[in-house]
Amino acid sequence: MSTSNAELQAWINQVTRDCRPDSVHWCDGSEQEYQGLLERMVADGTLLKLNQETHPDCYLHRSDPTDVARTEHLTFVCTQEQEDAGPNNNWMAPGEAHVKLDKLFDGCMEGRTMYVVPYCMGPIDSPLARCGVEITDSPYVVANLRLMTRMGQAALQRIEREGRFVKGQHSIGDLSPERRFIMHFPDDLLIRSIGSGYGGNALLSKKCHALRIASYQARTEGWLAEHMLILGLEAPNGKRCYVAASFPSACGKTNLAMLRAPLHMQGYKIFTIGDDICWLQPGEDGRLWAINPEAGFFGVVPGTNEDTNYNAYAMLNRDALFANVAVTADNQPWWEGKKDGKPSLDWKGNPYTGGNGPAAHPNARFTVSMRRCPSYAEEAEHPRGVPISAIIFGGRRARLAPLVYEARDWAHGVMVGASVASETTAAQTGAVGVVRRDPMAMKPFCGYNFADYWGHWLNIGAQLKQPPKIFHVNWFRKDSDGKFMWPGFGENLRVLEWILQRCEEKVAGRESPIGLLPKAEDLNVDGLDLAPDALAALLSVDSGEWREEMEHINEYFTQYGARLPERLRETHRAQAGRLAD
Repeated sequence: MSTSNAELQAWINQVTRDCRPDSVHWCDGSEQEYQGLLERMVADGTLLKLNQETHPDCYLHRSDPTDVARTEHLTFVCTQEQEDAGPNNNWMAPGEAHVKLDKLFDGCMEGRTMYVVPYCMGPIDSPLARCGVEITDSPYVVANLRLMTRMGQAALQRIEREGRFVKGQHSIGDLSPERRFIMHFPDDLLIRSIGSGYGGNALLSKKCHALRIASYQARTEGWLAEHMLILGLEAPNGKRCYVAASFPSACGKTNLAMLRAPLHMQGYKIFTIGDDICWLQPGEDGRLWAINPEAGFFGVVPGTNEDTNYNAYAMLNRDALFANVAVTADNQPWWEGKKDGKPSLDWKGNPYTGGNGPAAHPNARFTVSMRRCPSYAEEAEHPRGVPISAIIFGGRRARLAPLVYEARDWAHGVMVGASVASETTAAQTGAVGVVRRDPMAMKPFCGYNFADYWGHWLNIGAQLKQPPKIFHVNWFRKDSDGKFMWPGFGENLRVLEWILQRCEEKVAGRESPIGLLPKAEDLNVDGLDLAPDALAALLSVDSGEWREEMEHINEYFTQYGARLPERLRETHRAQAGRLAD
């Protein structure tokens, strides 16, 4: 198989010469090809077949113990000028990066098959979609790409029609952390990744293309590539709106994207458009329109059960790939939070006796087609996308941030998003529970200088006649005993209800120095078992703590020097002034 695109064919030929695989396979995305990959991986031990009676067509992959999460310290943005990458990225000069990588890629595929995987991010006929090609020596990566993207012949045909695509070169190498790098070359629409088989580092269509490279593309082309879920919310009166929401990994994004109405709110319906990545573009009607560029879910599985995320749990009984979960004696997948079963082997394949750490890795994952989700909405395939009424930013904060508040305008909303802070989780390597700034949950994913990125957000807002309202939520506020004050999960729909009512101007907000808060009577808490005075505490703003927060935000913004948009400085000063009154 070959291609009529000369640039693509030349690149394939070059990588073949450099990496020296035993054979080259062009992927067509067919079911026959997929089943063949699974069979070969089971035969060589890359995949373990799970109990086919309880979990038909489900498989387990065990990562190398050093390769279980994104390696942000080994992830680089390689622009000509370091300032263009910004203090939010690790930087390496492109020439230096290529020299380093060329040595690592030299002969790295000897004895292996090189797979050429054309893919489309977004509905295949959508003008908002963009295509890429990943070259990899990992059949496990190929299997995941088939679930996560529109992969194969149709994507190749679109590439040949358009003549543009993102290049992704990947090899697992020898899985050595000392020879592991994930390099991005935005000016060349190129990604080079070696030494990792973990999804966030190896599925180059995902964070590497759909966020780091796409965010750079989006700035030059006039759109936004964001780390956001998209959900449809239908009220009892039948009116439907769409919300995009941004949270760091393992902070409830998947749960919110697949929300089910609680008992007291059965008139509402939730539709899942996407759980992780959102591409937004101003429409001719002055609204912001969005697509989910992905076709599947790559979710954190620990904690998932019928109560915490019914829709996600319902997807995991067939046609799923698991990574780093435990297994029961009868070979069913198991993880912490799963209500039935008992682990027999831990995520490394060792006998599990308890008391020696979790049975499943805290960042254990599942990969499954989006169409398997009970709340999946066909709008996910609509070429135009869906119109966004509200944008929500959120983080994991035990104190400070109230349950929900609304930004005063678009510029204030950009400042709210730019100053988001959250406690780190197992999805990142390093210490857990450390508070760090994670603007728009894009700290690990923005492909250029954050100051320019915030300026681009401000420019997009200026193009919109009907911009979405912007909100901030915090499901994780704790009381003095360290207990969560809000029940979370499905009950978060109560907050979404207020947000929807604000978008339709059905209720008024309560003024505060940081934005508009709900009036206590406007937030539906019927049937909730809240502690006495909990609602008042959840909707409170401590001006002293917020004055200190504004100082920290100012210190953070100062890192970006003269490139920080003046409008953002003005908005920060205005909020600091309100808190000083």
